[in-house]
Amino acid sequence: MPAFEFKLLPPADAIEFFRQKGYLISFSWEDVWQQEHQAAFTVAKAMQIDILRDIREAVDNALAEGTTFEQFRKELAPLLLQKGWWGRADMTDPITNDVKNVQLGSMRRLKVIYDTNLRTAHSEGQWQRIQRNKDSFPYLKYDAKNSEHPRLEHSAWDGLVLPVDDAFWQAHYPVKAWGCKCGVMQLDEDTLNELGLKPSEPPQEKTYTYINKRTGEVQRIPKGVDPSFNYPPGGRLANLQKMLADKINRLPDDLKAAANEQIKKTGIQAVFSVTGYYALT
Repeated sequence: MPAFEFKLLPPADAIEFFRQKGYLISFSWEDVWQQEHQAAFTVAKAMQIDILRDIREAVDNALAEGTTFEQFRKELAPLLLQKGWWGRADMTDPITNDVKNVQLGSMRRLKVIYDTNLRTAHSEGQWQRIQRNKDSFPYLKYDAKNSEHPRLEHSAWDGLVLPVDDAFWQAHYPVKAWGCKCGVMQLDEDTLNELGLKPSEPPQEKTYTYINKRTGEVQRIPKGVDPSFNYPPGGRLANLQKMLADKINRLPDDLKAAANEQIKKTGIQAVFSVTGYYALT
């Protein structure tokens, strides 16, 4: 039987994953931390909800319709330019109250937004299929040959074959870094034998220390994983209620009351924070 390949993934699961996200307004990429990306759509410095909605709609269209990046930027860039979210501008950091000259929209940023959101959505969607089919296809094979200049750690994992439920995938199932183009193939026993492959020994885990400059949180992160991507696949909505509750509980009393009042009035779960608000669609 043929293996499941990342590039052949039908978009339904990926679209479902992307559309279940709420919105999270943020100033810095470190304000939206790790698993929060599974529950919220965000673009650092997009501090107006209409700007964030415009970008999200463009990403949604690209995901659902297979829009190329050229078409994505052609349609989105003029809209962002018209609304003033382009180039460099002075903006007040809501945590420090410092005025900083920051990068808003640019072609490079649009490329990162496009690539990261589409690849993570496809990756999370594929993970759902992997879980559904793991009884018949119990192995995953790491593929690091999709990038012209893969990271050394990722190159070392190329061809690695491990059971779907091996702990390695919780830490290293791609995408795990900015610009990462790695993927996996799901295999059954027959295909494994046809390819002359055998299950591998899990690599010895190596970590490094990272401090989130916005929160002071100190973490040990697996090598080959960028800090923002340090979370297991498949979180989806399971963690959302806890995230929302935790955010509300960390707010000052006045903002906590405002968040709960907003929920009560509108039926939309919204959490106000120092960087904006979290809203479920």
